[in-house]
Amino acid sequence: MQKPDAEIPVKQPEWLSRLLDGERAALARAITAVENETAEARPVLQAIRGRLGRALVVGFTGAPGAGKSTLVSAYVAELRRRDQTVGVVAVDPSSPLTGGAILGDRIRMGQHATDPGVFIRSLASRGHLGGLSRTAARVIDVFDAAGRDVVVVETVGTGQSEVEVAEIADVRVVVNAPGLGDDIQAIKAGILEIADILVVNKSDLPFAERSARQLAAMAAQRSGQPIPVLQTSATSGKGVAELADAIVAVGKRKRPDPRARTRRLLQTLALDRLRQGLASLPDSEMDALADGVLSGSLDIDTALHQLIALLKQ
Repeated sequence: MQKPDAEIPVKQPEWLSRLLDGERAALARAITAVENETAEARPVLQAIRGRLGRALVVGFTGAPGAGKSTLVSAYVAELRRRDQTVGVVAVDPSSPLTGGAILGDRIRMGQHATDPGVFIRSLASRGHLGGLSRTAARVIDVFDAAGRDVVVVETVGTGQSEVEVAEIADVRVVVNAPGLGDDIQAIKAGILEIADILVVNKSDLPFAERSARQLAAMAAQRSGQPIPVLQTSATSGKGVAELADAIVAVGKRKRPDPRARTRRLLQTLALDRLRQGLASLPDSEMDALADGVLSGSLDIDTALHQLIALLKQ
């Protein structure tokens, strides 16, 4: 496995100073660099150090069909009414042909396209489990350094794997549709347990009240800080201001922790580096270890240590 070079100062492009001033074109260029891991990514990441931890990161997650994108759009509009600038990281499913984002969330939030106080970036999940793109944390940091007041992260929406949003957001909003019924038992061990705020969206539909009561009863069983259960209708705007107030309240209680976010980012990058190293090992070396385990000449622990030794070479 190739060892990373020791970090040395990198000449920063002239446009990076405009990024730190919040210029939109520079922000777009920086996000593209860190998302695609181009040659400009490293100077961007060096430039933003020391300017992190000011933005509140709000994660919206939940099962498909709950209306997350519409609710996020309504929440962004409410933030703009409060004169706050916003960055949106919308993690979309990857195209099976190109690997790029399908861009559905950006289309649904089109009403904000001409607002200079809102910057929306769709990222492809690229098969990454947990609902978040591998580079989403770095894109959040770029928004933070560029001076956005709030960074909203909307995940793909695939059920219990969405718990990864807990690792990246300061405030976690779990969005549900009315009529949960017995399904709530199947999902409560997953995404519902990471929630700081539970929302029943599409509250104009039947069974919204019942679903809210079910969620409130379940939330009451969890020890610790009480979890607000709100009802919203993203299309009409009902309950969106109350949701924004609840997010502010949770955000004041849970101050952003850039060190924790950076620690988790380092862990993710280390795992990525290990996966790359494993993928680059010759099949013959992997087969030799597998044959040793199968024949009984190697136990699993010994084979694992030998595999790690190969990665260090």
